[in-house]
Amino acid sequence: MKQRFFRLGALMLSLCITLTACGGPAASPAPSQSATSAQSGGSFDPDNIVLGGRDAEGKAGVVSSGRLEASQIGVEILQNGGNAIDAAVAMGFVLGVCEQQSSGIGGGGFMVVRFADSGEIVFIDFRDQSGAAASLDMWKIDENGRVADQANKVGANAVAVPGEVKGLLYALDTYGSMSRQEVMQPAIDMAREGFTVSAITERDISDAYGFLVQFDSTAEIYFDEDNLGMPYQEGDVITNPDLADTLQLIAEKGESEFYTGSIARKIVDSVQKHGGHLTMEDFANYEISVGEPVHGTYRGYDIYSSNLPSSGGTIIIEMLNILENFEVGSMDPEGAEYLHLLSETMKLGFADRTKYMGDPAYVDVPAAGLIDKEYAAALAASIDMTKSQTYNAGDPWPYESKDTTHYSIIDAAGNMVAVTKTVDATFASGLVAEGTGILLNDTLYDFSTDPESPNVVAGNKRPLSSMSPTLVLKDGEPFLSLGAPGTTRIITGVLQVVSKVIDHGMDIEEAIDAVRMHDDFGTLILENRVSDEVKTQLEALGHKLNTNERFFTFPCVQAVMRLPDGTLRGSADPRRDGYALGY
Repeated sequence: MKQRFFRLGALMLSLCITLTACGGPAASPAPSQSATSAQSGGSFDPDNIVLGGRDAEGKAGVVSSGRLEASQIGVEILQNGGNAIDAAVAMGFVLGVCEQQSSGIGGGGFMVVRFADSGEIVFIDFRDQSGAAASLDMWKIDENGRVADQANKVGANAVAVPGEVKGLLYALDTYGSMSRQEVMQPAIDMAREGFTVSAITERDISDAYGFLVQFDSTAEIYFDEDNLGMPYQEGDVITNPDLADTLQLIAEKGESEFYTGSIARKIVDSVQKHGGHLTMEDFANYEISVGEPVHGTYRGYDIYSSNLPSSGGTIIIEMLNILENFEVGSMDPEGAEYLHLLSETMKLGFADRTKYMGDPAYVDVPAAGLIDKEYAAALAASIDMTKSQTYNAGDPWPYESKDTTHYSIIDAAGNMVAVTKTVDATFASGLVAEGTGILLNDTLYDFSTDPESPNVVAGNKRPLSSMSPTLVLKDGEPFLSLGAPGTTRIITGVLQVVSKVIDHGMDIEEAIDAVRMHDDFGTLILENRVSDEVKTQLEALGHKLNTNERFFTFPCVQAVMRLPDGTLRGSADPRRDGYALGY
């Protein structure tokens, strides 16, 4: 009752004042001042974000992630004799504690791994999956396809069966060299001892206040009862003892405890208590998928990325194939010509994504046709460099015969890992399963409510994703590992960094810090750093512009690369809390 009173008072107070908008143990020092607070006295200042200072080099290993704490743990695992897969699993569990608004064991994702000894590359799909009873009938949907009360986004009927525990532990058991306890202990300690709230985390908690406050189990973690139930602020320490206990159970007993044991029971009970459809059978029947990544080439480089049910890898390769028909390297990377070409290329790719892509267990997807070079050449021929156009989906079928948070790792042996994982929207469903400390995903929001869509919701189905963990090789050797969070902007963010590194010869930090844009269905979204002259030129080409987007709203690319002399170099995106570290 006391908690409810405090939160009610805080909610009333929040209507009258403006909340400040904008991990490892709290004592972990940053290598340099936070890019989001260095010039603003500590609070998040979206108009004054500092570029640079988030890169690192090493000879034995380099990692890049969205949180300094996770990068520190990754380097420690490598220094203690672990390989890149061990580091990836440890970092994944740590991010699920200190960046729980973006990922965690209540969600899922994709992993692409390259093994140095064999050169083999595998794609691990641990995307969340709907329960058997999932259907459009779960929600009240109006004639415009909108779901009443955001029930597909907030609350129990937005939750799918999480895949992260099974995916990370499969990678560890199959390809790692360390024990569950060794790689999970840092996350367990962090959940129990606490992590420091960053300016970005403060912003995210404040922005999500309106729906997090609906769930007592969630509010207990993210709101400070000693401060009238207000959201925690930058510099505060958040602990999650229930999550620490949950992680310890998994470390001791393995994935079975999560999918058929006491943890599954607590999640199912919590979901059903709040009106959701998941059952113990749904958890027991969940399986990951292990196969080949989608593969393409770009100007002599091999591109390996997430396969279906992610649209990300396929559409990135399709877009790169289109760009390959143009002399991109001769274009000014911040000029109107290059931005126009990117815009037209993106519109073509997204038109195909919308029409053709979904869970291949439910729909036929012309995947080979979409990444065919001749198909891309036909699309490229439709681009007019003198004007913006609207495009319908192409026809890839005649060519058929021929994937939040992200982190990247390369170790001394040449093992490469790219992982993108998510609970979907920021703070997901808002529901923490009672007694577990687990924030549950809202992955069902990724399904379409259009009955004719290949991505329409159905039972035991995985929704389409834009997550795009990507590896780039040159002559069979490691070159680049990268990816990003950011919904459909993941695809265009990864595309632009790959292009800037390969076409323009940019350093990885320069490519990540560079001006970003996005276009899917006809509005060219530009960072507000683009010059007025370029904006005028784009408008003259017929582009409808949105120039109000700030730097931090674009996807946060985390990348590591291998330089020609063997030096490993990484950089983290200043649009988030990330850092690269090496040794």
